[in-house]
Amino acid sequence: MMIDSIMDVNPVILALLATLFTWGLTALGAAMVFFFKTIEKRVLNTMLGFAAGVMIAASFFSLLLPAIEATEADGGIPWLPAVIGFAAGGAFLLFIDMILPHLHLGLSTDKAEGVKTSWHRSVLLVLAITLHNFPEGLAVGVAFGAIAAGLPSATLAGAIALALGIGLQNLPEGAAVSIPLRREGFSRLKSFMYGQSSGIVEPIAGVLGAMLVLIMKPLLPYALSFAAGAMIFVVVEELIPEAQRETYNTNLSTIGAMLGFVVMMFLDVALG
Repeated sequence: MMIDSIMDVNPVILALLATLFTWGLTALGAAMVFFFKTIEKRVLNTMLGFAAGVMIAASFFSLLLPAIEATEADGGIPWLPAVIGFAAGGAFLLFIDMILPHLHLGLSTDKAEGVKTSWHRSVLLVLAITLHNFPEGLAVGVAFGAIAAGLPSATLAGAIALALGIGLQNLPEGAAVSIPLRREGFSRLKSFMYGQSSGIVEPIAGVLGAMLVLIMKPLLPYALSFAAGAMIFVVVEELIPEAQRETYNTNLSTIGAMLGFVVMMFLDVALG
């Protein structure tokens, strides 16, 4: 009965609520700065590895697989939309990565990527996290839009599982921004505000994704694959390198990635 009442809600509203939840967990992670001034590198690597594992599993089980199944059910070439959408998602993030000024954690300001700018280090760090929060919000929005579009493999439980998985990996991401800023001399409040602000793009991307799917239903497999490609780009470009930087032992980040994959796979398969 509760499921039916939820299904009656506009999918755009559901996407907004789900991504507000994921943003809230980013803020919760950022709030760790009120209790800790530093975070051990081994712990940070494990958390970043966990986030990478969640995103890899979500890309396949929640996005690519439904896209392939939907195309096959419609009598199309199963792999075609998945390949095109996935490549387009990666290309889009590559373009944004090349033009948006941002700075990866642990690097000096002179190693900032994108268009050259005089922006402060804190802004560049937040933009780096914001860059990969966009595909996460988009993925959640597309997942809820797919339910309304009638995708056979799309379920409310699956979309909720995706939002839960993304939210779980947002916890360490929020801390990964706020605590290093605190260590660099920012106040706890300012570090928290910067940390949580990196997730504000998720509700925007979520609503956008759900609306686009409803407007252009035939493009749904492409949209799902696009979000997957964008997420995998983030994993390979940012999360994995950051999880293994400045350490001679990568086992913890690898274990974190394996654990994150298992958790997301369980959530998607068991609940979806």
